[in-house]
Amino acid sequence: MAEDPASERSPQASAGLRVEAAGAVTTLTLDRPERLNTLDRELSLALISAVEAVGRDSRCRCLVITGAGRAFCAGQYLGREGEEELPEDIAQLIRERYTPLVLGLRRLRIPVLAAVNGLAIGAGLSLALAADLRVCSDSAWLSCGFAQIGLVPDSGASYFLARLLGPGRALHLALSGSRLTAEEALAEGLVSAVFPEATFRERTEELAQHLAEGATAAMGMTKRLIYDALDSSLEDQLDREAWFQQEASQTQDFREGLAAFREHRPPRFTGG
Repeated sequence: MAEDPASERSPQASAGLRVEAAGAVTTLTLDRPERLNTLDRELSLALISAVEAVGRDSRCRCLVITGAGRAFCAGQYLGREGEEELPEDIAQLIRERYTPLVLGLRRLRIPVLAAVNGLAIGAGLSLALAADLRVCSDSAWLSCGFAQIGLVPDSGASYFLARLLGPGRALHLALSGSRLTAEEALAEGLVSAVFPEATFRERTEELAQHLAEGATAAMGMTKRLIYDALDSSLEDQLDREAWFQQEASQTQDFREGLAAFREHRPPRFTGG
């Protein structure tokens, strides 16, 4: 992967999106708190562009997505009275704004962490689910939300919920529109940790740094294996594991990990 210009590693503000790089961690912050960080066309396209830039930046070894204010993301911006944000062709909107974003996140070869600082509804929930790992503030809550306005789950929500919860629980969440507290989401397996609101940012940064210091080349391969396993036979998966293990064994990180193990010291991974 070619490295981006240094300017692309500097904090940026564009279309309600803050991009901040600190060492090997890049954080994308949805920054329209007055709109609960809802996604209009401008912000959605800015997110897609930022994710693409992260994929080109070999210095970034962990991506964090979070929100400003009391919301992570309240989904698609539906407009206010007198405004017309939604086009007639909703399918085209999804294909233009959400499909590239979800696929872009899933295809990144580094860990992606959704730091759900507040409410996550509709496409905002989908955005969180598209990450590899999710952590929640104890004040956050999640809801599918689509049924409340007569729509179906989109932006990957049906895919992710069915795989994380199973069809029965996914249908309950999608059809009832019920809210899940952070602790309930943890119990359901939708998130992997809940941190106190007062220390949420600090704990999230610690986790992101831990991930960024790991063997991120192998982590990228692990992502592929886990996601492929959902639609793979055992025989195919065993073969895929062997193939990826051969790839991993050729990395600098494996050589460093093996040396550290033999020398009884912590490894110093570089992601290579």
